[in-house]
Order: sequence, then structure tokens, then C-alpha cells
Amino acid sequence: MQQTYKKQEKLKKSKLIDQLFAEGKSVTAFPIKLIHLQIEHDSPYKIQAGVSASKRNFKKAVDRIRIKRLLREAYRKNKYSIYESEHTKKHIFMFIYLGKKEVDYHIIEEKMQLVLQKFLQLK
Repeated sequence: MQQTYKKQEKLKKSKLIDQLFAEGKSVTAFPIKLIHLQIEHDSPYKIQAGVSASKRNFKKAVDRIRIKRLLREAYRKNKYSIYESEHTKKHIFMFIYLGKKEVDYHIIEEKMQLVLQKFLQLK
């Protein structure tokens, strides 16, 4: 499987995002929270994912953008675990950074693997 994160894999439709926050379930591995919802979407991929970092915790846009970039990279490198699982149906994901301080990429990647494993155990 290619380790890419293409435009069609990104969660951008506000209608889907609203529905995700209204009906979705969550899994947490601090400092990452995954909100997920099984729903049919028009993307050819199994998962559409988005990332978020709070403006309340990170006042500077530079800091928020860096955290979101690290979250996207960690997801891109570890999403194979979800795609290799046959019983995973179409879902939408939102990864939210909960921490108040920026942490190293290694910690973010480790927690991303943990949160994805927790998601797979729910299925």
C-alpha cells in the first residue's frame, strides 16, 4: 500500500464534519483524540480524515499548523493498519490534538499507532 494522503482522503465537507461531531464516537490516547463515525461517503477510499489543533491552546497559527502537519504525517505513515483490516467499512475520522504543549514527532507517531489500535479493537 502506498503511504500517501491524497485530496480525496481529506475530510472537508462541513455537512460530514457536523454529523461526525454530533453522532461520532471517540477514542483517546493523550494527546490525540480520534472521533470516528461509520458513514457512506463519495470518496473512493475507506477513510476520510481531518486534523485539528485548538486555537485556545495554541495562539500562534505557526504552532497550530505545525501540529496539524505532524498529525497528518503520523496518520499517513500508520493508516495501513486500518486498510489491511478487511472488516473496516467506510468511516470518517477527525484527529484532535488535546495537549497544551507541542511534543516531539516520535511521541505523536507512537500515540497515533495506539489510537488506531484502540479503534480497531472496537470493531
